[in-house]
Formats: sequence, C-alpha cells, structure tokens
Amino acid sequence: MTDITRKPRAGLFFIGTKRYASIGEGTPHGTYIERLNRQVCSFKQDLESIADVTFPGIIYSAADVKNAISSFIGANVDYVLVTYLSWAEDHQWIRFLRDMPACPILFCHKLPNMEKLTNTNDESEFCEFACNNGLVGILEASGSIKRFNRKMVSVYTGTWAQIVQRAEVFGRAALARALLRESRIGLLASMNELMWSTYVDPYSVFKDIGPEVNYLSLAELEDTIGSVQETEARAVMAKIAERYEIMPDVDNGKFLASVRTSIGLERLAEAHEIDLLVFNDVDPVLFKHIGLRPGFWPTNPNVHTLCVPEGDIGAGIACYTLKILSGKQVNLIEPFFIDTENDTFAGGHAGPNDYTDSSGKCIIANDVRFAKTQYKYAGAPFAWYVFPEGRKTMLHCSEQTGKFQFVVTQVETLPTQHFLATFSHGVFRPVNAKSTELFQRLAEKGVTQHYGIAEGNYVPAIKDVADMLDFDCQEI
Repeated sequence: MTDITRKPRAGLFFIGTKRYASIGEGTPHGTYIERLNRQVCSFKQDLESIADVTFPGIIYSAADVKNAISSFIGANVDYVLVTYLSWAEDHQWIRFLRDMPACPILFCHKLPNMEKLTNTNDESEFCEFACNNGLVGILEASGSIKRFNRKMVSVYTGTWAQIVQRAEVFGRAALARALLRESRIGLLASMNELMWSTYVDPYSVFKDIGPEVNYLSLAELEDTIGSVQETEARAVMAKIAERYEIMPDVDNGKFLASVRTSIGLERLAEAHEIDLLVFNDVDPVLFKHIGLRPGFWPTNPNVHTLCVPEGDIGAGIACYTLKILSGKQVNLIEPFFIDTENDTFAGGHAGPNDYTDSSGKCIIANDVRFAKTQYKYAGAPFAWYVFPEGRKTMLHCSEQTGKFQFVVTQVETLPTQHFLATFSHGVFRPVNAKSTELFQRLAEKGVTQHYGIAEGNYVPAIKDVADMLDFDCQEI
C-alpha cells in the first residue's frame, strides 16, 4: 500500500555563474562562491525541515545540469525548487527545461536580504551586489518557460522565509500528485446506477490522475467475511461498545454482523493493497448476499485504506486528495438542506464514514433506512457520527465535459447534537459566501452531490494539485 505519511522529496536547482568566481577575494566575507556556499547551506537546512532534500551542488555548467537531473531522477523527487542565486547564463536552465522529465517546478525569485549598497567600487560591496542580483537571472530565464511550454511550473517571488512557506504548500501538492500515481483504487463492485452523474471514466482516472482502478467482487467479499472468526469479531465489537454509547433498541446479533462485515471489508482491501476503496454500499446485490451494509469502518487504527460509499470514484479522489494533504480524518458529505434563517446547511452521509476522531460525537444506532426491509440483518447498527466542530476544507471532484474538476470552499462546522437518523452529519456555515450563494454557484458550475471535508485550510495546495493534474479548479 502507498505510504501517504512520507515527506515530499525536493530537488534543489540553484543557479550561479563562474564568471563571478574571483570577485571578493581578500574581503572579510570572502569570494562570490564562498558567499553563495554559505547561503545555500542555510537554505538547504531550512528546506530539510519540510522535505527530503536532494541537492547536487550549485549549478555552474552543463555537466552540473546533467548531474543534477541524474540525481533528481535517482531520488525520484516530487518537485524541483529553482532559483537564480545571482545573475547567471541561462543555458543551464534551458538545458534543464529540455532534459528534465516532467515534474512540478517551483521557480522562485528570492528577494535580497542585504545591507544597502553605498559604493560598489568597494570590492566587498560589489561582491555583495553580484550575490544578490538574481532578479536579472529570473527575468532572463522566465521567457523560456513559455517557449518550452513547460507544464507544472509555478512562479513565486518572496523573501527566503516566504519561499520556504510556499515550498511547503507546493511540496504537499507535488507529493499528492506523486502518491496518486502510485495508488490503487478498489471499486466494489460497480459505480452507482442510481446516480449516473457520478460516473467517471476509469481509463481517464489512470491517464489523467494516476490511480489504477481494480474491480473487486461481492463474492470475494462474502468469502472474506466468512473467514473472520466470530471470537475476533466479538472482541472488536466489545471494544466499540466500551467506547461509545449504544442505543437501547440495537440488536446484538446484528451489531456483531455489522462489525464482522466491516472487518471482512477491511481485509479484502488489504489483500488487494487498496489505498482507496470506493464501495457501492447501496447495491441491492450487497444486501441480498451480505444482508447489510457495514457500519464500522475503520474497526482499528491500523486500517490505512480510505473508504467512501455509493460507488463514486470522483468523491473518492476528492477525499483521498484531502487525506494526503491533511494527514487527518476525512469524511464524505452531501448537503441536505439550507436553513436560510441561520445561513447554514445540514449535510452528511449514510454508510461507511470515519467515526474515530474523538472530537466528534458517536452513538451506535440502527440504520433505520433499511430497518423495515426483508434483508437478513435489516437495520443493522452503524457508527452514527456528528462531525467535529471547526474550520473545514470542502472539496468536490467530478469529470465534466471530458475533463476532471475540483471545486473547493471552506466551511465552519457548528455545534450540534445528533438529529438526522441513519446519517453521519453536521451543520455547516460557508466561510466565503452565503449558503444560498454557495449552492447557486455550485449548481451553475455543474457538480454532483458528494464532497469531502477535512479539518484545516488546504485551498492553496488543492489549487496547486489541480494545476499539476491539469484539472479545472474553482474556489467558492
């Protein structure tokens, strides 16, 4: 399975010129090259706090470019940070644009941090000037980005501290791009025939985003559930019962069946090394053969696969992207209704939804949507969850007009008690728009009903991911 906890891998491509090599000889601060070496040593240390860094040395020649590219390929870097330390010839940069395989590039101009120059007839002051005129190099080099039509290049100007902050966001986005290309999606067992708007092309998922889509069968799920020992399922059930309140009408036999099915589903995903399980939990065949939809994913902290319901691969991509960017719990919601008086909306989702963040509220309750059916475990209980309070990023992904899109906004999750039976849920207030405006703009954009939410603000990184994947992206 894909390790989404690793640091981004950054390659550093810092450009200088040997034409200035001897400037500053005999001065207290040393030569041009000595001063640059001190600078980059400090820069490298700062970046090592946010990334695994590959630094092949300052780029002075065509041989240096070739060595740098080999180093970056060997380290399998997620992105390259480029800056001109001073003015320099542009042929090194142009060789890099031509020969470096496709990868995200953060092309930065570092604003100088130097004492005001007064008289560059002084050798030390002239050397300081030479070490801080990278603006000339950046401008000289910028046109080649257009001439090569190089994709995934982001241009940024700021102080070094600001560049490190920008690199942290850009690096997380580049990591998301890289991890998506390594990941596996398990579709169990089909997309949702009730919601055609959620359909995406699995070939395009692989070509344009990266994950391989694997098709899992309900027959294999049934066999896997059958291999879960009852004693093990009872032990897991006891731990869940010890931690959460249980509604008085919950049937212990159905509770056990739901836990056992959840364990079986987790084991099936693990057996196929699935990073994202897209589970059609409203498939009638599921209820006919299994008798319920599992309600306790995940059953333990060692479950690393992310699970989303209703066979929606686009929703899964949104949630998985948020998971990579945040490293936190991610939930799936669909907005239910707008409370115009309070400018809020209620949202949530039935079926599997991560309930393990103790900041939320969880009760074990019956799945009343199916309680009056004839299925074997009709109304089997699930983890009825109220999402934690606080600021969330809300992200949508779907395939429209032959192209994938992200639509992203921020919402405040407000205090509330359990009130929507069968649905893990919450009450939300949009941060940047009125609720009615938010959904007006979403409907005008053309979306579906599914959204991932995660604590924190990941809008800048999501925009970077969208740029790297050539998605349409809109912030509301």
